[in-house]
Amino acid sequence: MTPSWSSFTSTLELGRRKGYRLACHTGNMIFVREDLLPHLEQIMIVVKLTGGLGNQMFQYAAGRRLALHHFTELKLDRTSYDNQPANETPRHYELDSFNLKASAATAAELPPTGLAERIKRKLAGQKSPALIYEKDFNFDPRILEAADNSLLIGFWQSEKYFADVADTIRSDFSFKTKPTGKNAELAEQSASVNAISLHVRRADYANDEATNKHHGLAPLDYYREAVKQLAARVERPHFFVISDDPDWCKANIKIDFPTTFINHNGDKGYEDLRLMSLCRHHIIANSSFSWWGAWLNPRAGKIIYAPQRWLANPNIDTGDVTPADWIRL
Repeated sequence: MTPSWSSFTSTLELGRRKGYRLACHTGNMIFVREDLLPHLEQIMIVVKLTGGLGNQMFQYAAGRRLALHHFTELKLDRTSYDNQPANETPRHYELDSFNLKASAATAAELPPTGLAERIKRKLAGQKSPALIYEKDFNFDPRILEAADNSLLIGFWQSEKYFADVADTIRSDFSFKTKPTGKNAELAEQSASVNAISLHVRRADYANDEATNKHHGLAPLDYYREAVKQLAARVERPHFFVISDDPDWCKANIKIDFPTTFINHNGDKGYEDLRLMSLCRHHIIANSSFSWWGAWLNPRAGKIIYAPQRWLANPNIDTGDVTPADWIRL
């Protein structure tokens, strides 16, 4: 006979009165005496955050799914933002606008950084998380069954890492605050038309030689063809153009339909992300940022165009980066 919820809560209350607490240990729920909780080996999933907002969201989503798989908590390793190399695009932690179910990892929860710390932990019988590195750009199914007490290091840019908990991820990436001012006006406007977000990623893609060599730029012909195809499928489309280079977009993106260029949010990338997610359809760049703007749109029947070449190197297989129903051009 399956225990009822009432019997389960009664058992919890009985344990509480006797000085026990329910705890997760090695993937199992067990009762532990309160005085022994500090000595119980803490099991968790840690994910290393790197890059900008879109990258951080992929990393969080992969880690969150693995934590749910093990019925344990997720911790975020944010140390990559402490001492960034001078030759890299400056980044910072950007997930604080969402209703996440995670907290920052402490130094004690991360791998030791020196010999003395490694010896100290070994003598104390403390285990450091196992390091799991991303092997290549494509989806790696072994991550779905990775052990608990693991630290994920990589980009994990595929929905396949969290597709089975998609509703949870969308809930976690709900915004803490409502849009205000001009963003509230644009949100209301997009709800009244057949809104299509069009995202152009330039900035470091265009201006940093190493970044350009790795990522490349989605060509203008891609945007022209995507606009043409969407306009043939959607009645009275209204395009909302979002970019880190709005002046370039105004000079080069020519659309024969109502178009709104959004250029007021500055470094509040989450506001642009929210505006993209409120549109009905999407033309994205080869960018994890606009990927999430399209993915967070919960509408059935949404149409999403993405560049066929996601990275500059055509020999890197990027087939797993977009869901099967997105159109690659």
